[in-house]
Amino acid sequence: MTTATLHSYDVEAAARDYPRVTEALNYLGDRWQEHPDLAEAARAAGLSPHHFQRVFTRWVGVSPKRYVGALAHGAARDAIDDGASVLDAAFEAGLSGPGRLHDLFIAHEAITPGDAKRKGEGLEFTWGVAPTPFGDGVFLIAPRGLSALAFTDGRSETGFEDLHARYPAASYLRDDHEARAWATRIFERAGERIPLALYGTQWQRQVWRALLSIPPGATTTYKAIAEQVCTAKASRAVGAAVGANPVSFLIPCHRVLASDGRLTGYHWGVERKRAMLTWEAAG
Repeated sequence: MTTATLHSYDVEAAARDYPRVTEALNYLGDRWQEHPDLAEAARAAGLSPHHFQRVFTRWVGVSPKRYVGALAHGAARDAIDDGASVLDAAFEAGLSGPGRLHDLFIAHEAITPGDAKRKGEGLEFTWGVAPTPFGDGVFLIAPRGLSALAFTDGRSETGFEDLHARYPAASYLRDDHEARAWATRIFERAGERIPLALYGTQWQRQVWRALLSIPPGATTTYKAIAEQVCTAKASRAVGAAVGANPVSFLIPCHRVLASDGRLTGYHWGVERKRAMLTWEAAG
């Protein structure tokens, strides 16, 4: 399993830094559209830029610049989803133009603003339904590999709707024979490398890579994954990225448990999660 060297941040230090970090969060929350520089944010917290950068990053889990970028990206994404042009979305994010918005989207989502606005337009997928050890699987296949695997309890349309919502403007061709071929590769040919064509934010793909490091038969926790990719404080953000995992079973979000060991929060049902873990343990 991939390991990470973790920094220590005890409760007393976190409590001591809390008032200054709160001031900084309030300041950045009110002024993020102005994209304040490090010196401005540090003055609001009453710290030197170097000390502020260290304290903020340690407490929040990301740098002040990255935090502001996330707020700007979220506002621009909402504007695009509401039908705004790329130029208007750039202004909504407090940016000078589409060029800077392009850089922001590549950094946070690994796609361009135009790609986001097109909602999958230009992408061509094959999809189909095939039996798996865990009920019918709905497979979404891109030219470069498998993009999604969902599960359904006898209603293939429900599984397809879940996948279609990710890329509503893409083209889809149903081919159950192709889906059966992928099911055979995944569930009957042990050890075969399965090509994945993933579309997600940089953060999501970082979490998904961490999931891939969990070996079959093992489990971990959301907190442990958060510590591996950045800091334990990011457990909630990790949970959201785990929940957005498009390729069930292969990207093994079913191996992530609550801190107390409970089987919680599996999109395709806790019963299916338990069955997957039992099947792997028996293998």
